[in-house]
Amino acid sequence: FSITRSPRRLAGDRESAPAEIPRDREPVPGVRAHGGTFSPTPRSMTRTKSLPFLTLVAVAAAALLLPAAAQRASADDLAVSDGDVAWMLTAAALVLLMTPGLSFFYGGMVGYKNVVSTMLQSVIALGVVSLLWVAVGFSLAFGDSIGGVIGDPRTFLLFDGVGGAPDRALCPTIPLLLFALFQLKFAIITPALITGAFAERVRFSSYLLFMVLFSVLVYAPLAHMTWHPDGLLRQLGVLDFAGGTVVHMSAGFAAVAGAMVLGRRNVHRHGAAHVPANVPFVLLGMGMLWFGWFGFNAGSAMAADGLAATAFATTNTASAAAMLGWIFWDWTRGKKPSALGACIGAVVGLVAITPAAGFVTVRESLVIGLVASVVSNVAVHLKSKSTLDDTLDVFPCHGIGGVTGMLLTGVFADHGLADGEWELFLVHAGAMLLVSLFAFAA
Repeated sequence: FSITRSPRRLAGDRESAPAEIPRDREPVPGVRAHGGTFSPTPRSMTRTKSLPFLTLVAVAAAALLLPAAAQRASADDLAVSDGDVAWMLTAAALVLLMTPGLSFFYGGMVGYKNVVSTMLQSVIALGVVSLLWVAVGFSLAFGDSIGGVIGDPRTFLLFDGVGGAPDRALCPTIPLLLFALFQLKFAIITPALITGAFAERVRFSSYLLFMVLFSVLVYAPLAHMTWHPDGLLRQLGVLDFAGGTVVHMSAGFAAVAGAMVLGRRNVHRHGAAHVPANVPFVLLGMGMLWFGWFGFNAGSAMAADGLAATAFATTNTASAAAMLGWIFWDWTRGKKPSALGACIGAVVGLVAITPAAGFVTVRESLVIGLVASVVSNVAVHLKSKSTLDDTLDVFPCHGIGGVTGMLLTGVFADHGLADGEWELFLVHAGAMLLVSLFAFAA
């Protein structure tokens, strides 16, 4: 087909503009334009781009062709509680809502040119991690323990044996299938949290690969060690009610590692001011996150009972205290209170109360939220003076917020430092170092 050259853009310009394809013609598949000529796309590139689809086809074929294992038999003394099932279905839906909420939260913070791509990085986790969890993720996190570090991938491969019967060790009053789906929502949002650290400078294909590797190599082992009855950290006595260690610390320290590997953006090198694209998006995202966090924390009680009510109340109180703590601390330092600051503060409070939600009182949750807001605010200030290009402050808010919550759980929980006992606090301090190094190095 014919090729026409566009007119020169400036009079006297010695070089003509690059050739372009007539708009009424479609480019030939597998052929690309370059300098006014057309050359075939390399076969290696075509094969690489086909790999994700072929992988998906292979997973679907395995689901269809591999023999299914029998479902685990329920113990005679275990009965499904209708009330618990109703609450856990609701909680799972609430946690799922957090990921679209995160997409608005992050999408409103980035520059105008990166809003859609940043939001997609959160939303695409719904697809990728969901299938990975069904295929092998749930087995790695909650399968039969291998040394207290990881689950046997064969235990629940492709959700074999995951059905409507309760499991004595994991979920004695709700179906194992519901437990698996609830835990899936945590696995979805964790890699999405990390995207704020390298927003505006990561390839979509690279991010997809990162999501898979992070979920398998970092999230699954931490979930197993912390929440599985035979997990290493759980056996040591670490208390993590809803994911301060598994979700927020892992995301925060993986985020700082990712930001260091990818390096700084040009605008960051030149010291250009960062202007959020859409603050109303941030406000909407914060509201969705706060709303969904009630399922995140109160749902982790795994029952519709008083423990869930306690987690619900401490979650709301800590977030409220952190929201006000953040903007009032800014005010004290001579900065104007802002909508962005209020939203970030509220999320920091939610992060900090997550490991402690069911282990502390409402009064203690107020202190946790306030302390975390000041600590993370100072961390954001210090980060802004460094060369670390953590675009949306994932490390100061989620990493440091998670560390603060974990340590304060060791202070306020039963047999904690506030009761004059050091053992739990020291265990949490040691676990904090272990998890931080593991998430950063992996």
